Amino acid sequence: MAILIDRNSKILIQGITGREASMVTKHTLDYGSPVIAGVTPGKGGTDVHGVPVYDTVKEAMNNHEINTAVVYVPPAFVYDAVVEALDNNIKFVFIATENVPQKDVIKFLYLAKQKGARVVGPNSVGIISPGERVKVGAIGGDNVERCFISGHVGVISRSGGMTAETSWMVKRAGYGISTSVSIGGDPLIGSPPVDLLKLFEADPDTHAVVTFSEPGTTFEEDMADFVKAGGFTKPLISFVAGQFTENLPEGTVFGHAGAIISGGAGKPSQKVKRLKEAGMLVADEFDDIITLLQKALS
Repeated sequence: MAILIDRNSKILIQGITGREASMVTKHTLDYGSPVIAGVTPGKGGTDVHGVPVYDTVKEAMNNHEINTAVVYVPPAFVYDAVVEALDNNIKFVFIATENVPQKDVIKFLYLAKQKGARVVGPNSVGIISPGERVKVGAIGGDNVERCFISGHVGVISRSGGMTAETSWMVKRAGYGISTSVSIGGDPLIGSPPVDLLKLFEADPDTHAVVTFSEPGTTFEEDMADFVKAGGFTKPLISFVAGQFTENLPEGTVFGHAGAIISGGAGKPSQKVKRLKEAGMLVADEFDDIITLLQKALS
């Protein structure tokens, strides 16, 4: 089993004819993922690597059964793409695009909640469930098995690149992945860590979770509260990057748009303190994930 995507996913790629989306489509198909259709206005009737392209989501839905939308359109058009997917009753929307205007994110996240749909992203490199041979986004590229092999450990990462590296730590520890999720580095995202911990808790195929955290936001503090309240009961290993940032001037923006420290909020040291108080295993060095995971699952 897995969370978010599995062999029952039927994937539509919005913006499929773009350079990056076309490359991602090929890698996704080569991995075995069910890409059913694509949408690019004005390109209907063509195909991308054998995937039929339609002018609208509605037209694609009239011809195919689709339950997952993958958004690869320019930032200014993400809002319209997400709304089009939601209006056509697609319940899972993945957004790869970065630099999406925050006012647009606020609006489509509200709409998604009203419609009972889930959003991952914006600014996500992807999601992968190796046991199901399904991925969305650029995650894993064309050499998936380098970092992502099937197993029973979930991964949640703010950083796209570190989603792969964290999954590689799991592989080095002798384990594999149930699902790895790049949640997106923007301040406003559709599925923060606590939302995913709820899904991993309910997934019998996930025996532990590893998280990669960054400065900024209250995601880790929220995780700590959730674990303390008994919401997540499986082994949970975390690494919090960026402790050097506490020596930078307040308000400095670095890395992802969400990596901002203001006052006491968002400090890595505060996150580490709260996570440890909640009983989570916190890696002092990134490589410590290996030994902590082996200890937790031995």
